[in-house]
Amino acid sequence: MLDGVMLLWFLLAAAALLFVAIDIRTTPASPVMKWGFVLLTAYTGVIGAFLYVLGCREPLPGLHERYTAAQWRQTLGSTMHCVAGDGIGILAGAVLATTLGIAGLAEAALEYVLGFAFGWTIFQALFMRDMAGGSYLGALKSTFLSELLSMNLLMAGMIPTVMHLRRHIANADNPAAASFWFVMSMGLLVGFIIAYPMNWWLVANKLKHGMMTVRPASAHAQAGAAHEHMSHMSMAMDEARPLRPSLTVMTLLSFLALAAGLAIGRLL
Repeated sequence: MLDGVMLLWFLLAAAALLFVAIDIRTTPASPVMKWGFVLLTAYTGVIGAFLYVLGCREPLPGLHERYTAAQWRQTLGSTMHCVAGDGIGILAGAVLATTLGIAGLAEAALEYVLGFAFGWTIFQALFMRDMAGGSYLGALKSTFLSELLSMNLLMAGMIPTVMHLRRHIANADNPAAASFWFVMSMGLLVGFIIAYPMNWWLVANKLKHGMMTVRPASAHAQAGAAHEHMSHMSMAMDEARPLRPSLTVMTLLSFLALAAGLAIGRLL
């Protein structure tokens, strides 16, 4: 029964990935957003494709800016960006942990470190450095806390999901088995759901970007708008205006959620 479910999952995921990879080329989104949705679909199959169509795909020519302006779509873009980038490091950590014979909390720690490192230094700071005026160090500084908070909630959902499923699915800790990738997909999917509310708060308080539109005819204007957006983010990060709840409170809550995820993972 489970083998049939996994086979259907991977067949549908392959079809969904092919669709998104081809269709998104004509969507006027930024390159990092396009890569993000391709990766998210690779992780979450038809669900990722559904989110792309519902949240990013331009319904009619010229409407992408207005279509993606809704808060929930902006948050979708922010959460997708986090899961896409962090997911690469997390999956690499899971494979490396199996190779080294690491399990339990040590594996979770390795996945966290690699996921955060890749998501922060590459998918956030490197790919978004133009929004910090071209400064990579500036991008690292301005994206650190937002990436940290989002990562904590992603792992809070992923860790107990993976730990629980591995106890009930054979070979789920073996990267050579399909069940390993199925379980990791489920973990990233649950992590996406848990991280969404935190990303809503981050986007609403201009601590993180959401969906972005890039059109060839307005590339210069887009660059200027992106730079202005990063300036607003930097002001928020410097607490130029009060946040409700405060950044300190949200950071504490994110670590409490991560600790709860670890505790639940060990109890299940």
